[in-house]
Amino acid sequence: SIIKKQRQELQLLIAELKDRDRELNDMVAVHQRHIQAWEGDRHKILTLVERCSLLTSELNNKNAIIKSLTRRLQFLESQQNDSKATLENTQQKFKELTQKVTDSSVHCQALEETNQNLHCSILELSVKTGQLQAREQELLTMLRLKDNALLETTDHITEFTSKLKKLEGALRAVKSEDFCLNREQKELKLTLKELMLQTNKLKDVLSEKMEENSRQEEEILHLKEENGCLRSELALAVEKAQRKDQLYQFAKSKQARIEKELSSLRQV
Repeated sequence: SIIKKQRQELQLLIAELKDRDRELNDMVAVHQRHIQAWEGDRHKILTLVERCSLLTSELNNKNAIIKSLTRRLQFLESQQNDSKATLENTQQKFKELTQKVTDSSVHCQALEETNQNLHCSILELSVKTGQLQAREQELLTMLRLKDNALLETTDHITEFTSKLKKLEGALRAVKSEDFCLNREQKELKLTLKELMLQTNKLKDVLSEKMEENSRQEEEILHLKEENGCLRSELALAVEKAQRKDQLYQFAKSKQARIEKELSSLRQV
């Protein structure tokens, strides 16, 4: 009876050992699957690290482009301020010249009895100078763009001031020669028409520069948005890699416990 009891106990122990062996085999299979999944995750992490390095390099390039664009904008703003100061000086000179023109028109009214046609032409010229002054004010509000357009406008304004000086000399010459004054007035009318055409051309150039400036601002905003998206993607990739490392450490500790349990069972 004792031997039967021992045999039954041994059979129970053998059955339990078989069950333990099956459990260990299942645990080993699960552990192998975990290792394969970890290898796949490790490969994905390496690819993500390479992608992160590429994205960081691309981000650095875009940051360099943004810095260069900001430096260029600062340079353009400084040039814009300088051109504004020069335009204020030219506006003051233009006011002085217009005052001189009005004085000369008042002086020319004394010659109305001798040359009525000359007086009418001088009044017409004063009206056109007033219109040109209004156009100059409109031009001042629009001249806040790139340096090329500003240089062109300053050149045109200097030409305009020189032509106004010629006009002042022509008005002074009216005292001596009526025939020369009529001829010079015709030339001044032609020059005023040319200046009006030049101001219209300058308006077109300034509108094109404003459109180009708006396009550059839109591009800068787009680059900033793309930079924020890339940083968020990089943070998510780093967080995912940290989670994968934690899972790997957990699986490794679990494997150590299973191996310890297996060794103790084998010893039993």
